[in-house]
Amino acid sequence: MNVLEPFYLTGPDRKRIRGDRAEGKGRQILFITGFLSKRWGNKSKALAQWCEEKGWGFCCYDVRGFGDSEGTFTDYTLSDWIQDARAVVSTLTAGPPLTIVGNSLGGWIAWLMAQEYPIVEKLVLIAPAFNMMGVRARSVSDERHHAWHTAGWMPWDDEPAHRDFPLAWKWVDESEAYWNTSFDRLRPVSTAILHGRQDSVILPQGSSQFVERLRFLAPSFPVELHLVPGDHRLSSPEHLETFRRLVLGST
Repeated sequence: MNVLEPFYLTGPDRKRIRGDRAEGKGRQILFITGFLSKRWGNKSKALAQWCEEKGWGFCCYDVRGFGDSEGTFTDYTLSDWIQDARAVVSTLTAGPPLTIVGNSLGGWIAWLMAQEYPIVEKLVLIAPAFNMMGVRARSVSDERHHAWHTAGWMPWDDEPAHRDFPLAWKWVDESEAYWNTSFDRLRPVSTAILHGRQDSVILPQGSSQFVERLRFLAPSFPVELHLVPGDHRLSSPEHLETFRRLVLGST
């Protein structure tokens, strides 16, 4: 039986990344959370259960500045969270082949990790938020865009869950910079994207355009896009079964 154990990694600022990991054989799965999401939710709990059934390893973590990890949210930006992902993936490189499951912003970070680390053999991206803050900056009103850029800070929106987490304009600059290099490496990692057609938070057009561009640059790249009915929650039994199939494959 796989046993989840807590782990701690220390970032460059001496703040600790908190996660949980279970050792396993044959394969290991890393879950990377979405923006303003903690490591334990419906998706990660399902993944941990499936890994236990298969005897596979499993790992999830909170980024610095959020969840159970140390640090203050406003001290970190996209580059820091990418650095956190690198730190976690680096601890897994001595283990069996790695599947990364990334949700929302974690989906884009998962893609970047797969291009860097040969141990990553498979990606399952759930409503991946490619160039999340660059897209967001272009979607807000001119007045809000100007205020964000000049004041330097703005929450994602004014919803209670988001308004207490202001984002530096640096998020936008970094997002655009990372996006401009997202296709530079193109390691042929088996990639499956699952996206709800009615998702109004992370629009499915982003996934469609990503796959279109990827196939243009590398026609034989092993990528598949699954657009399914529903919104960003993808919480129905049918969605869960599709998610399970994409993660486990025919194993």
